[in-house]
Amino acid sequence: MAADPPSFASRDPLSPAFWDERFATSFTPWDRGGVPQALRDFVARSPAPLSTLVPGSGSSYELVFLCQAGWDATAIDFAPQAVARGKALAGQWADRVVEADFFAWQPRQALDFIYECAFLCALPPAMRPRVAARWAELLPAGGRLGGFFFFDQTVKGPPFGIDRAGLEALLMPCFELVGDAPVTDSIPIFAGKERWMLWQRRSS
Repeated sequence: MAADPPSFASRDPLSPAFWDERFATSFTPWDRGGVPQALRDFVARSPAPLSTLVPGSGSSYELVFLCQAGWDATAIDFAPQAVARGKALAGQWADRVVEADFFAWQPRQALDFIYECAFLCALPPAMRPRVAARWAELLPAGGRLGGFFFFDQTVKGPPFGIDRAGLEALLMPCFELVGDAPVTDSIPIFAGKERWMLWQRRSS
């Protein structure tokens, strides 16, 4: 029988305190505990390293993997406890884990790739248009948004699910879908409800 989750004071996922409480108590059911195979495959197929942003980076496993592969990657999170955990796990790449607001952070150079993993679904549905607009703002034409998208009809969250039509309506004005595959190594909270998708920024 699963244990009851801890009692938390913060119920607003738009507040850093919400995430700080959960990282402080190690209540992180969304944490994959490592690097998903689909990202490993994407990096292996890439003809060159990409300048990459990992928003809502949490434990930052993927940041370490990308940096080890020679990619210029930066991980950001607005929750201090998440940043502290990410830095602790990142070793020599700790300076690449930055406490920052996704909507205000500015890259040092143009981005090639934004990695999506439990960031969109962590935020209330009302925030989705703002997230999509920011993705489009950060990526130049031809830049790519790729990662894991959570499809579910959840009423409560996080994670907040979306349906495929809703995701397409959100992204297709600025992005073209260029890759779509099932995920074979999901953790329980996402099992059977997520897909690896790759979206390319349109030129206009």
